Amino acid sequence: MVDRDMNTGFENEEVQENTSSAETTNLQDENVNAAEENESTDKVADSSENLQEKYNSLNDSYLRLMAEYDNYRKRTLREKAELIKSGGESALSNLLPVVDDFERALQNIRTAEDVNAVKEGVELIYSKFISYLSQQGVKPIEAVGKPFGTELFEAVAIIPAPEEDMKGKVLDAVQTGYTLYDKVIRHAKVVVGE
Repeated sequence: MVDRDMNTGFENEEVQENTSSAETTNLQDENVNAAEENESTDKVADSSENLQEKYNSLNDSYLRLMAEYDNYRKRTLREKAELIKSGGESALSNLLPVVDDFERALQNIRTAEDVNAVKEGVELIYSKFISYLSQQGVKPIEAVGKPFGTELFEAVAIIPAPEEDMKGKVLDAVQTGYTLYDKVIRHAKVVVGE
C-alpha cells in the first residue's frame, strides 16, 4: 500500500507538473498572440499613416499641377491676344512705304503736266504693291481661258461662247480673285461662256 501511495504521490506530482506546464504554455501562447495582435495593430496604424501621407502628397502634387495648368492656360490666352493685336504690325509697317509712294503720286498728279510720267509712277506703285502682296503669300487668281470651277470662281454672267472650245470656260474677269497660301480669300467674279 505504501508503494501504491507513493506511486500515487508521484503521479499527483507529475499531474501537477503537467498542469502547471500546460498553464504556462497557455499563458505563453496568449502572450505571443497578444504580441502578434499588437504588432498587426501597429502595422495597420503604420500602414494607415503611410496611406494618409501618400494621399496628402498626391493631393498636393495634383493641386500644384492644376494651378500650373491654369496659369499656363491664362498665359497662352494673354499671349494669343497680344499676337492678334500686334500680329499685323509687321505687315502694316511694311505697307507704309507704299502709302508714302501713293501720297507723293497724289501730290505730283495735281501739279504734273506730263500725263505719261504720272501714269508710269502709278504703275510703279502698283507693281511695288503687288510685289509686297506676293511676299505676304497673296497671289491673284488667273481666270481668263481657264475652265470654270466654283472653288475659284463666282459666275456673274453667262454669255454665248464666241468659239466652240470656249464653252464652260472663263471669258472675262470682272473682279480679280486672290489666294493666300493656296487658300481662296476672294473668289474671282467672272463671265462664263455657254
